[in-house]
Amino acid sequence: MSRFSANGVRDGALYAAWIVALTATLGSLYFSEVRYFVPCTLCWYQRILMYPLVVILAVGAWTRDRHVARYALPLSVAGVIVAGYHVLVQKIPNFGFPSTCRSGVPCSAAYIEWWGFVTIPVLAFTAFLLVSLALTVYVRVRD
Repeated sequence: MSRFSANGVRDGALYAAWIVALTATLGSLYFSEVRYFVPCTLCWYQRILMYPLVVILAVGAWTRDRHVARYALPLSVAGVIVAGYHVLVQKIPNFGFPSTCRSGVPCSAAYIEWWGFVTIPVLAFTAFLLVSLALTVYVRVRD
């Protein structure tokens, strides 16, 4: 790290993770509260995993908690798994457990489909993956 300090890289990774989590949270609220898209069961699980990340990462950055990734990384990795499963349920007919989305909106429903493949689960998967990668950088960079 000749040009950038390790602390700067760590801080940047943490702030990047927070920005992604905040953007994903605001985006999901936009879809449900402004566009009136009703979340399916898997969407609710993803919200349960994403929303706390905004607070955890903000508090971790504010207090300079060097162990913030211990709390945030499990949530983001679990989010990658749930969102990845949701993408498969949405993209592959008859994929997944039949009991996952029996009531309400089906998990295979696609409210949006930008560029022919970007759906809300794809956005969530991307956000969780970016948060996980940023937190991995945060953990791996040494002072």
